[in-house]
Amino acid sequence: MADIEVPEDDPRVAARAELLDEELEAGSDDPLAQARAILEDSEERTLRPGSAPGTFVEHRLSEDTIDVLEPLPDYPAEPT
Repeated sequence: MADIEVPEDDPRVAARAELLDEELEAGSDDPLAQARAILEDSEERTLRPGSAPGTFVEHRLSEDTIDVLEPLPDYPAEPT
């Protein structure tokens, strides 16, 4: 998926390579490579919104929605 390459000297790589607590617990063999991979994936998804595996962009019109057959019940106001 990643046609995009984030250069190693990109300041975001160094910032993202600082592991979060959960990542420290799990460990990382190469935090810089992990950071680059995360940023490349993020760039790909930003530039091509439908590119993530299992995702697609769905466009609907208001007439594509369902018709409500029965009125919805009135809900009481929340107490203040």
